[in-house]
Amino acid sequence: MDPGSSPLLTDLYQLNMIEAYLAYGETKTAVFELFVRKLPARRGFLVAAGLEQVLEFLDELRFSEDEIDWLKRTGRFGASTLDYLAQLRFSGDVHALPEGTVFFANEPILRVTAPLPEAQLVEARLINIVHFQSLIASKAARLVLAAPGKLLVDFGVRRAHGAEAGLMAARASYIAGFAGTATVLAGKMFDIPLFGTMAHSYIQAHDDEAVAFEQFAHARPQDLVLLIDTYDTEAAARKVVALAPRLKEAGITIRGVRLDSGDMIELSKSVRCILDDGGLAQVTIFASGGLEEDQLMAMAKANAPIEGFGIGTSLTTSSDAPALDCAYKLQEYAGLPRRKHSTGKETWPGRKQVWRHYGPDGRMASDTLSVETDEQPGEPLIHQVMHAGKRLGAGPTLSEIRARAAREFELLPEPLRKLEPGATYPVEVGEALSGLAAEFDRHLSQQERKPA
Repeated sequence: MDPGSSPLLTDLYQLNMIEAYLAYGETKTAVFELFVRKLPARRGFLVAAGLEQVLEFLDELRFSEDEIDWLKRTGRFGASTLDYLAQLRFSGDVHALPEGTVFFANEPILRVTAPLPEAQLVEARLINIVHFQSLIASKAARLVLAAPGKLLVDFGVRRAHGAEAGLMAARASYIAGFAGTATVLAGKMFDIPLFGTMAHSYIQAHDDEAVAFEQFAHARPQDLVLLIDTYDTEAAARKVVALAPRLKEAGITIRGVRLDSGDMIELSKSVRCILDDGGLAQVTIFASGGLEEDQLMAMAKANAPIEGFGIGTSLTTSSDAPALDCAYKLQEYAGLPRRKHSTGKETWPGRKQVWRHYGPDGRMASDTLSVETDEQPGEPLIHQVMHAGKRLGAGPTLSEIRARAAREFELLPEPLRKLEPGATYPVEVGEALSGLAAEFDRHLSQQERKPA
């Protein structure tokens, strides 16, 4: 069984609340919105990802007989609750930002409108999906913007926090502009281009580095990239130069060499000179090894002759900002707005829309967040994607999502495109939304003054 498809992949309190809702007939229509409360310090913008997996989860949502039997054996839930769960199918609506869309704090990534128990049950898995893929897509976007024109490849499955994380990181980074992944299963599942070279262990398994290069080249001649930093990087580069003529006679072309350690700027320049002097100007240099966007920007500034990068840990763990302050909150129930007042966690009530405004240069200028009926000028970003539990047509392909993200990055204000520290983007709150919040606060105050 795929654990990600099970409705038991949730917090116990969701099931506790469902039993209480059912006991007192609280099954009217609820509206929940998923959003990020505030941006991490090193994120001027975020990128929406994961909607496809959300819709797949909702479309297939159901408890198996085995799961119902297990819940029964726990003794935690009554027969009526178990009967309800056994028949449960998602019957609600979903509105969402298209994947690949740039978004900011407090802007809904998706909205779920469904009977309260249904909308409550899916909270944990929806946050789980959207949080992780949006986190990684946002990190990948920074890496792409830090290395314009360079080939970036996801090398991170071994450091990902679990199998699903490794696969979804490959998907999210491809959306954001990575050229592909080293994760073979991601190639099969999502048709993402695959890239791979060799490990240091291959070189170490041979007594002679040059023999290792030659044998690998004959065994794997297509897209040949040789790893040259196992021992002495510059000496290995000279061995590549010496080997190239023999390989050429056999019809084998060396496509590139890979650096995985050391001073990338200085080594890439010295290796470039060795290759060029040896008549291998067409051989590219590819780098990997714990790279972050700051290093990519430094290498670009120094004109390091590196054509591509393999990014691992920093991508699949988003190591500099490993979490987003995601929330999935009730904004309306039984036709009435709802609002949370907890200190530092206040929410805006009601069903909302985001309108994006563009400046004379065509770039993003500001967003307006307001109730969906407010009809603000600008481009509305949130669209319905599911009605009464059914998807509204086929979703975009991964290539189309990737193209959307590329267009979004082109339209970013220049300070955000350049990853300038402290760069911000204005998100205004519409008067209708402010008025709805004030109306709710007055209603709440009146209710609190009523005698018990």
